[in-house]
Amino acid sequence: RNAGARVTEDVLRTLVLATYLLGVKKILVMPHTNCRMASTEEADIHEHIQNEFGVDTRSLEFRTVKDQEKALALDVSRIRAFPFLNKDVVVGGAIYDVTTGKITPVDC
Repeated sequence: RNAGARVTEDVLRTLVLATYLLGVKKILVMPHTNCRMASTEEADIHEHIQNEFGVDTRSLEFRTVKDQEKALALDVSRIRAFPFLNKDVVVGGAIYDVTTGKITPVDC
């Protein structure tokens, strides 16, 4: 779990460890509805943190998401193509609706 449900280099590293050392056989990438990372621009987050806390975070990339389904498909593809993962690992995607509790699989 991370902000925006994005697949980063650290997520890929963790998945390699999970699949080889912990025996993980299935990976599900699942962003949720009403996610602030999907409803806010990157610049707005930087501005909010600067204004509220006096910290300049512009050197960080928060990876806001304009289109959750597109980002989900890209991230699932990125995991599937990662050369260090066991090719037998099943990777899928879904979106969790925080209002209804419904999980909708997304064909990636």
